[in-house]
Parts: sequence; structure tokens; C-alpha cells
Amino acid sequence: MKSTKISNRMKGLGCLLASSTLLLSANPSFAQTNTEDSADEAVEKISVIGSRRAGRTVNDSAVPIDIIDADAISATGLTETNMILNTLLPSFNFPQPSITDGTDHVRPAQLRGLAPDHTLVLVNGKRRHTSALLNLNGSAGRGSSAVDLNSIPANAISRIEVLRDGAAAQYGSDAIAGVINIVLKDASEGGEFSATYGANMTTMDGVPQLLRVREGADGNLAFEEGGDRELTDGQTATIRGNMGFEWGDDGYVHVAAEFRDRSNANRSDYDQRENFSRLADGSIDDRELFVNRYNHNFGNGEVEDYALFVNSSKGLTNDMEFYAFGSMGKRNSKGSGFYRRAQDSRNVTQIYPNGFLPTIKTDIDDLSLVLGVKGEGEVWRYDVSINHGRNELDYSVINSLNTSFGPNSPTDFDAGGLTYEQTLFNVDASRLVDVAFFDSEMNLALGFEYRNEGYDIRAGEPASYERGTFGPGGAVTDPIAGPFGASGSQVFPGFTPASASTNSRSNMSFYIDLEADVLENWNVAVAARYEEYSDFGNTFNWKMSHRVELSDTFALRGSISTGFRAPSLQQQFFTSVATVFVEAVPTETGTFAPSSDVALALGSPGLDAEESTNYSVGFTYTPTADLNFTVDFYQIEIDDRIVLSNNLSGPEIEALLADTGANRARFFLNAINTETKGVDIVGSYTLNTDDWGSVLFNAGININDNEVTDILPPPAVLQGAGFDQDNLFSGVELRRFEVGSPADKVNLSAAWSYDAATLVLRTTRYGETEDVSSNPLRNEVLEEKWVTDIDATYELNESLALTIGANNVFDVYPDPTRENVEDVTTFSRLFAYSGFSPFGFTGRFVYGRLTYRF
Repeated sequence: MKSTKISNRMKGLGCLLASSTLLLSANPSFAQTNTEDSADEAVEKISVIGSRRAGRTVNDSAVPIDIIDADAISATGLTETNMILNTLLPSFNFPQPSITDGTDHVRPAQLRGLAPDHTLVLVNGKRRHTSALLNLNGSAGRGSSAVDLNSIPANAISRIEVLRDGAAAQYGSDAIAGVINIVLKDASEGGEFSATYGANMTTMDGVPQLLRVREGADGNLAFEEGGDRELTDGQTATIRGNMGFEWGDDGYVHVAAEFRDRSNANRSDYDQRENFSRLADGSIDDRELFVNRYNHNFGNGEVEDYALFVNSSKGLTNDMEFYAFGSMGKRNSKGSGFYRRAQDSRNVTQIYPNGFLPTIKTDIDDLSLVLGVKGEGEVWRYDVSINHGRNELDYSVINSLNTSFGPNSPTDFDAGGLTYEQTLFNVDASRLVDVAFFDSEMNLALGFEYRNEGYDIRAGEPASYERGTFGPGGAVTDPIAGPFGASGSQVFPGFTPASASTNSRSNMSFYIDLEADVLENWNVAVAARYEEYSDFGNTFNWKMSHRVELSDTFALRGSISTGFRAPSLQQQFFTSVATVFVEAVPTETGTFAPSSDVALALGSPGLDAEESTNYSVGFTYTPTADLNFTVDFYQIEIDDRIVLSNNLSGPEIEALLADTGANRARFFLNAINTETKGVDIVGSYTLNTDDWGSVLFNAGININDNEVTDILPPPAVLQGAGFDQDNLFSGVELRRFEVGSPADKVNLSAAWSYDAATLVLRTTRYGETEDVSSNPLRNEVLEEKWVTDIDATYELNESLALTIGANNVFDVYPDPTRENVEDVTTFSRLFAYSGFSPFGFTGRFVYGRLTYRF
């Protein structure tokens, strides 16, 4: 059935593919350079990833690689690296959820519909550290911790290389869906400064403006609506600069910095609920007619970003080079939770007589530094480096309260924080070896890596998690016997001392990589890797790839590999106990470390690595220098995927949780096996004219299907407690794995360069996606949508350029939720669009940019 679905999608896109033949290529470099820059384009096509043989180009690669250059990046007008990739790569998915706690501030992205932590991210070929955040809420990427690509400013990037193939044997853990390598700018002179300002200028499709509130004849509130709501918000100012400096006669230092200030973009609908309690005679409080009905903030929150990247190199001898690169970044952001009405039991009217909207504020500090030497001896090339990265996320809660403290509660809280850091030592070496019966010398690569990781949870201030004695209605009650007010800071209770911890692990790995032209037209590469972890054991993985040239213009390619992903420290050690209301009853719900005493009592076997098998087969066709075309089919099987269980409850569970302070529990476990199948079709064509400049066409199609093939049995202890798999890992989460990312995606673009002007037009078709609910009547199918961008640049002189553009120029929205579900609830109205929309839900963004180059 699944294969039939893929076949049908391919047929449905067949007409589009046929009509776009001139747009397709083996190398989607996405450049918008002029034809006289062909020498530079050739340099850009040399890839750092995919092969350890020096000088290997994308066209020669046995595996699919995309390269996105700096011009294509700047032509998007987007200010987030994840959004740039989402616009330019058909296999990349970046939904923008809201009201998901920390996930609002570090949003996850997916490659080929897999988990965010199934993609390895490198910077200049070196492993980038992940975010400290663990995504726990109901969004894409739930249960994962991934690299925060938005911490890397676009103006620091020379190009982005995306390897769409399993590569764990080459690079280690996480490289199941593929590898993203960020190559930093390295010019030793010149530079660029730019200032960009833009805003959402939009009309919310299917969501009317509230004009007036009155009391109806039946004594209830009546609402008068107008046309679709028009908004201008999300104002964003971005200031960027990068400069190159010579370092002696044979070195460089390149510095890039960015400041970004974004205001919130709110796409909530108005709240129809009564905010205040009724008067003694049963009539409506007059304040209902004037209270702000747009009381939620659903969309993009406020963000201030600061980032600094430095990339440098210096020759030590004729054959040896010292290099160093690193970054410092800081993000201050705000994301709101659910509005607490004045009559809400979680409110204290002495503090907030009109209700309140609690807000999570995060302060994120990010640091990285890589130092190394590389060179070439008489026989061996070598690269020795040390790499350190650190991400620290501190939570504070503002405009909130601890209900159980009553009128004496503070309104701002330090809720604690998370820190992740890693340190790596790498040694890589390669040489060419003569093999008598091969058509070329064989490239032999060897390497060793030692990695140490740390993960810390810091407790919040006592008021952020403690339970006071103030109860509903203002009564002072016994906090044990209850009833009692909600404890902890509203929207995000602080980490308790019991949750705080300091954790670490280490691992060592060795790899070998062989590559040669066995025959003149047949390239073979084989890699093997052994890794040993201090916490869960060892793993061995391998990869083999082939490329066969059948003619000067046509080649077949394919690969098969095994892979793995080590459980993250965040998944292994995150612990939190917080008050959660279930049907108006406060319950203490704990997220427990899988190896903790509590989780072990629930039958947790602890976490093991996920294991994968990747298959890829395709072809490349390059009939001329201006036209290229590739098709790659893939299948990825992952066993023992790590997921977060449901909230487990019931008398048997409560008995197991005795003395923990919790009566509900959840933990991570290896629970499912999955299979991902799909096809990538990508390409470009350059049209050169004598009188009207040149046009570079690009296109890409991804068709992807995820399936949960097996559900592993729940632990015996839980089976004895009467639990089956459906409530250990729910059908909702299973379906999110399968349908929570686009079934297909099409990217088409054209960049026209003529004299001093460049015009870039892009359009993207986002295929069907589902936002799944436990109630079938609330399942939301997000139909396919086309989103179009335009960017026009005019060179005022040799140094100054002016750009104007619009992303989502036709102001396309996903179907509004209240028209897209059968059972419309209060929250179906309040949160107007699904957070699983693959292109977000903030509408048209119009911008202008002034750029100075020197």
C-alpha cells in the first residue's frame, strides 16, 4: 500500500517533471552568478563531504550532494538559516510551531522526514555541537535534540553542502538521513555590509477581524465579525557585516557578524470565552465588552540575535597550515503560553484582575572553537584538530505567578537552565596507494576521534517549583491534603533540585576509507567505522558506494550502508517533575531518565543506539555543460528508534511511583522500527543570450514516505500493570512519524542576470501534511500549497546594491483550522492554523536591503 502511494505521487508529478525538463540537473548549485564567473562556479562544485579523496567534485560523486552558494542564500531575503534551507531544498522540512515551550525558541528541522537528530551537521567539515534543548511538546521532532542551525548567520557562509545519503561509517553518529556541512567564508580581503528591514504585510486567510462585542438577546456574548483580518507585524531588522584580512603573506582572517531584531507576529483568532465570572444575578460582567479578545500570541515570538564567526588560516611551512575557526552567539527570545482568564483557577485576581498571558523567556549562549593543523608530507595528507562547543539555555518566566503562593507570589521567575557541551580530538590521514590491477591510484584514509560530552540541568529558584498553601477561592489549605493551587511558575515550572544533575560520557572511534577507480569508468568506495561509548557499548558500521560512467554524459550510482545514532545525553538524563492539570485535577507528571530508579521500576531497559540500513540508487545525466539531471531513489530502515512514552497513569503506576513526588510518568525508550522510502529529482539549466543576459533555472522534487513497521513490546512491568502499547506510545505519535512532514515537495526557481540587475523568482509546492489528533474528528489534513518568492537587486554602482523582495508574495496560508476539522473546539478557533504547516503561517513578508561591498 505504501509503495502504491509513492507510485501515485510520482505519477501525479510526472506532468510537472516533463514540463520542467530544462530545469533539472545533477548539481543544484542554486547559484545566480553571471556566465563570466564560470571559473568560480567550478571551484564551488568541489565538495568537502561525501568523499575523503581530495578534489572530488559533485559531478564525480557516487552519492547525491546539493551545494547552495552565498548568492542563492542572500537572494532569499530570509534571516534564518533553517528557513533558507527550507526554501531551497526539497528534502528539507522546517515547520514553525508555536506555544510549544522551549521549542518556540530552538525550532527543529528535518531531512527526508526523519528526526532532526538524524542529520549530522558539520562546520568546515568538523562536527557541530547540538542544542541543550530537548523538544518535548507535540511538534515535529518531539523527543529530539539537534543542532541549532539558526545560530549560524547566513553572511558567514560561503556555501552549504548537503549530502543526502547515510554516512555514519564516514562521519559517525547521527548521519542517518544525511550530512549538512556549512563552509565558512575565507576571503583574505574585501567585505560586505548590509542592512535589511522587513515586515509581514498580510491578510489572514479565513480568519475574520473581530469588530465588536455585545450582549445578545439570550444574555450571552455576541460577536460581530468583519472581513479577513489584516495585519502588519513581525518587523525584522538585520544588520550584517563580514570582512577579510590578510594574515602575513600566506594566511587570512575572515570575520562575520550579525544582529537581528524581530518583533512578534501573532496569528491567533479572538477568544470567545467569558473572561470574568458572572455577576451574582447571573448577568455578564460589563468588562467582557471591552477586554482584549486577542489574548494569545500564536506565531513568531520576539527574538534578538547576536552572532560572531571567525575563520582563519596561516601557513606554518610550505607543507603545513594552521587553522582556527569559531563562533560566539547570544539569543534572547520570548514565547507565550496559554492565556489564563481572570476566572481561571490558576489566576490570582489580586495580581491579575483581568487575567494574564504567561511568557517563557530564554537566554541562549552559544560558543564554539576549532583549532588544528593540516598539511601534506612526502606520502600522507593529515589533519589534526581539537574542537569544543557549548550551548547554554537559561529559562525565565515573566508575567506569571505561582498560584499556590496566592497574592504574595512573585510574577517573574528564574526557572533554571540546561547546558550541553562537547570536546573532540580528531586525527585524519590519507594517501594515494598504487594498486597494480586498478585503473587509478587508490585513496586510503584513516582516522581516530575521541569525544567527550557533558549535559547539566540547573535548578530554578524555589518559587518557580515550590507548592504553597494558597488554594482555590483564596482559602489557605494543607498542601498535602489539598485542594491546593497550581504549584510552580505558570506556563513553565522551574527545574527542581531533584531534577538537577551533572552528566557526561565519552567515546572513541576509528575509521578506514578506501576509494579507487577500479576500471576507467567504475569508481568504488568502501568505508568502515568502529565506535565505543562509555555508557551503552560499541557499534560497527560500513558503507559501499559505486559510480559507473556508461558514457561521457550518463552515469549510474548507488550505495548501501549501515548506520547508527547514539542516544543523546539529553534523552538519557533529562528529568523534570511538574504539575499538570488533567480534567481540572492537578497531577504531578515526571519525565524520568531511562536509567533512573523510577524508570527502572517501570521496566525501562535503558537506552541503546538506533541502527539503520540505507540503500540508494540513481543516475546522473549531463548532456551539455549547461544542462544536468539526476534521479536518486532511497530506502532507510531504522531499528530501535528512540521515542518518548505517553504519560503513564493508574493505580499500578502510582504504586510504582511511590515516594517520587509524581503520580504520572514518562521516559524515553527504544520502541519502534521505521522505514523511509522516496526519490529525489534535482537539477539546473543555464540559458545564455547575446542581448538579454543569462537565466539560471533550478528545480528539485522530493517524494517521501515514512512508515512505522514494528512497535516493540512494552516492558514486562507495564504489561503486568495492565498497559498495552497503544498507551505506552500512542497512535497520535505513530501517525506523526508517518504523516507529520510533507508527502512531497517541489522547488522551482529562475535567476535572471542582465547588466546591473538580477531578478530571482522561486516557487515551492509543499505537499500534503497531517496534524494528527487522538480524536479523529479533529484530525487536520493540510492540503498542498504553492508558495512564491521574488527578489530583485540593482547594482547602483560597483559598491552599492539595492534589493527589494517578498517571501510568500501571494500571501498563502494553510487552510484555517476551524474550517479544516469536523469538531471545532475553543482552541481550534484560538489557534487559527496548524503548527505542522511546512511553510509556517505568518503570511507575506516584504523586505528591502541595502548592501555595500568593498
